[in-house]
Amino acid sequence: MRFELSIARRLYGYRDAQRRISRPATTIAMWGVAVGLAVMIVSVCVILGFKAEIRQKVVGFGGDIQVINYESLYSAESQPIVMDELLVHRLQRLPGIRHVQPFCMKTGMLKTEDAFKGIALRGVGEEYDTTFLAAHLVEGRLPRFSSDTTRHEVVLSGLIARELGLKVGEKVYAYFFSENVKARRFTVAGIYETHMREFDNSLVFTDLDAVRRLAGWDVGQCSGAELRVDDFAQLDATALRVINMVNRTQDIYGATYSAHTIRELYPGIFSWLSVLDTNVYVILALMLALSLFTMTSGLLIIILERTNFIAVMKSLGASNGQLRRIFLYFALFIVGRGLLYGNILGIGLALLQQQTGLVHLDPATYYVRAVPIQFSWSLILAMNVATLLLTTLVLTIPTYLVARIHPARVMRFE
Repeated sequence: MRFELSIARRLYGYRDAQRRISRPATTIAMWGVAVGLAVMIVSVCVILGFKAEIRQKVVGFGGDIQVINYESLYSAESQPIVMDELLVHRLQRLPGIRHVQPFCMKTGMLKTEDAFKGIALRGVGEEYDTTFLAAHLVEGRLPRFSSDTTRHEVVLSGLIARELGLKVGEKVYAYFFSENVKARRFTVAGIYETHMREFDNSLVFTDLDAVRRLAGWDVGQCSGAELRVDDFAQLDATALRVINMVNRTQDIYGATYSAHTIRELYPGIFSWLSVLDTNVYVILALMLALSLFTMTSGLLIIILERTNFIAVMKSLGASNGQLRRIFLYFALFIVGRGLLYGNILGIGLALLQQQTGLVHLDPATYYVRAVPIQFSWSLILAMNVATLLLTTLVLTIPTYLVARIHPARVMRFE
């Protein structure tokens, strides 16, 4: 063991009732690092959880990638495109694609005796992944969606249900306007609640066959297909494969295929989520500054309080470099304990929130009922390493104070 490290360990483990200055300084410095790291861990876990929760809801409604009719981008009504079994199978075989599900869209209006509401009726078939809807179903049940039969059952949001005064099992009339007015009577099979007003305010789910008939499209035609990817982090690369396969190609009716990611279809939501990263950077910078300030102040106090020790060591032949390394090791012991306590505190609080949902939010404002948590162990490790490296770098500055302490002057005042 090196000479400097051995002395630093003895200094750190030494307990003296007369050390009334350095002990509080050491404790404050250690907890400064611990609190700073804990706040960084909790902040990152909350932001990651919030972004993942919102992204999951947006993707749940629209898929990761959509293949649609190019004209739908510039039309108020969804335009049909052929999405037959052969094309679905080809899309399904692309690397990175986990699931493909066709859908049909038709705008209309739900009407009761006392109120009416504009809606977007979304038709889905038996291949539709109902995991998302089932997770947010608050009343009733999910019907067995079909591509070739119509059961006239719908699943609508709690927001629509409250506005129209509808309950599970009740009948409601829907009206659709094109060249002629078409009326259909549906039964409310279930009610979902995601607190995403942009979607809850309009989306109603029913059989794909029902919407196709309302739109007057042929068998095989629909609004498009939602594609789910294996890894959202590889969304752009996967989307490029889809684009290369379908873009600028046409179906038998002359409609042009066009593929778009969920980010492109809802740029406002994803831009807002990106802004949250700025908040994380600000918090990380402030907490790192707190840790560095407390550690630097603490080390300065410790060095000044140890002038006698420094004078004795110099008189015994210790160099300034050796003494700087002694106090740097001493400081790193404090930082190490601070990192340990910070990880325990930060991860512990995040786990507590994740398991219990202790801290609640207003879903009308934040889109979630409780503060969401998502762990990224690589980021937590990076924060630990960054804190250790930056602290070590900054702490080399106060250690140069030992060069200004002269043994003769210290002994003279003693």
